[in-house]
Amino acid sequence: MKLFSYWRSSAAFRVRIALNLKNLTHEVIPVDLLKQGGEQHLPSYSAKNPQDLVPVLEHGSHVLRQSLAIIEFLEEAHPTPALLPKNIEERAWVRALSMDIACDIHPLNNLRVMKYLHKKLKLSDDQKSSWAKHWLELGLAGVEKTLSTQARQGKFCLGDEVSMADVCLIPQIMNAKASNCDLSKFTKIQQVFDECMKLPAFIQASWEAQIDYPNKS
Repeated sequence: MKLFSYWRSSAAFRVRIALNLKNLTHEVIPVDLLKQGGEQHLPSYSAKNPQDLVPVLEHGSHVLRQSLAIIEFLEEAHPTPALLPKNIEERAWVRALSMDIACDIHPLNNLRVMKYLHKKLKLSDDQKSSWAKHWLELGLAGVEKTLSTQARQGKFCLGDEVSMADVCLIPQIMNAKASNCDLSKFTKIQQVFDECMKLPAFIQASWEAQIDYPNKS
């Protein structure tokens, strides 16, 4: 398997975690989203993903895109260890929490949105930062409330086993930290983050561990 990835992409980060958790051999192929206007716009890459986004997973002759779709594919093809619970209600809950993060929080602070705010709308760096922090903190407040009121959390979002919800949450927390969000009020989220970052699968998928991480020796 080949994963086309960018070190800071939250969506690619999710897939890196899932591949690591399932101990699946794969090659990471960096796609620089900034170099010369972005390598994601090159015809060779656009042929793989017409949306010009990462990640893309090549699996034999199959080309897969969209991080949650890729993770669900990996779950079906390699069901152990499971990232979705067997119970149908709990499985729906994990999917919903994953989508809260991947569909509602992440798109508002991804690279192409931030570039549009700067280049087209002429927002200053402070204004861009304010935008990112507002939507990150608002979205994470909803996740915190979900974890606090629905009594499903253990060490991780759902009990004591890692699920797709944790795979989605950790990259977003990394973004929030980089955006200087105040995370002190999100105690449930912080507990999950601390537990996840003890695991090699998360550590090895993190920004600093990537071959395209800036200034990596």
